[in-house]
Amino acid sequence: MKSILTSLLGIAIVGSAVTLHSAEPVEEITITADKVQFLYDVKEFTVKAGTTVKITLVNPADSVTRQPHNILIVKPGKMQAVGTAASDPLLMADPAFVKNPVPESDDILHASELAQPGEEVVIEFTAPEEPGDYPYVCTYPGHWAIMNGVMHVVE
Repeated sequence: MKSILTSLLGIAIVGSAVTLHSAEPVEEITITADKVQFLYDVKEFTVKAGTTVKITLVNPADSVTRQPHNILIVKPGKMQAVGTAASDPLLMADPAFVKNPVPESDDILHASELAQPGEEVVIEFTAPEEPGDYPYVCTYPGHWAIMNGVMHVVE
């Protein structure tokens, strides 16, 4: 089995949240939705610009919330705009949108399908060439404000 992070340096646990810190860029990462709260277990990770990145999003079968989750990579500084767009009451009233809650926006770089409880989804993409802090976020209705993190892209 491949490691969750290549070049893992350490793990910091605060309450039920786990933050992984890597010394070098990673190419493959597994992010798990919290079983109780609308949070990702990984709040940040680092990748090298232009490398292939594979993110596996795991939604635990024993989730208390029984909510689906997704993961979107967005442009720096655009998480709130994407989250607000995903929270549009007109969109949330559309059953088709709730089945795939990804708003139309040029600020979204990559998006996964929804992972139902007990499922995992994978997105694979090339990291941006431009270094920066690229937020990732769950856009299932009501989740984006706290279910998010940052992908740091470095040279």
